[in-house]
Amino acid sequence: MTQHIVIVEDDRVSRMRLAGYLRQLGYRVSETEDAEQMEHLLEYDPAELLLVDINLDGKDGLTITREQRALSKVGIILLTARDDQVDKIVGLEMGADDYVTKPFDKRELAARVKNLLIRIGDIGQAPEGAPPIDTFGPWRFDRIRRRLISQSRTETLTGIEFGVLKALTDNPGVTLSRVRIDELLGRQHTRASDRTIDVVVGRLRKKIEEDPTNPDWLLTVHGKGYRFVDPEAV
Repeated sequence: MTQHIVIVEDDRVSRMRLAGYLRQLGYRVSETEDAEQMEHLLEYDPAELLLVDINLDGKDGLTITREQRALSKVGIILLTARDDQVDKIVGLEMGADDYVTKPFDKRELAARVKNLLIRIGDIGQAPEGAPPIDTFGPWRFDRIRRRLISQSRTETLTGIEFGVLKALTDNPGVTLSRVRIDELLGRQHTRASDRTIDVVVGRLRKKIEEDPTNPDWLLTVHGKGYRFVDPEAV
């Protein structure tokens, strides 16, 4: 499968030149000019790597890094015109994998992209530490590419579907309230009448449950919230 790279850069000329170069190297590349466009794209087409300009209007690159790192292990390389050591340190602390100062040599960036994608691939094979892929029933939960895989099919997850499933599978056997799930997703100050989490759980059940009306994995705990069954306890 061709690896997907998303460029988040508000300078159209720079973005198009970088995208064209990476496409020549065989990558599948999407172009966005701000965080809103990027988030909309990732809902439907997850990426292996983000190339993010640090100095964007609205949400800047540091904010994007923090939010995306909370959701997944997607590779993140920050791009900036400023040679500011403080920005570099803050970006890496927030979860960026690498940092390149403009103007940069395209071949150097290509090497960094290639090496980071190899490291991301190795994460999925790592025998120690928190595994990026969870197994339950017939499914493997691929946290890097945000999808569910069985022998018969693959189900791609939207951004919020991934976030909800991650929150629940990170806490198997624990009942999480809607408020707690919203907090883990960074959705602060939602109204009590907001039923977004209920809708997303319903969509997830249709994807993973043999009978969505009688779920085996995503259980409703009436009056409290949702619980993901601990596979070790089954």
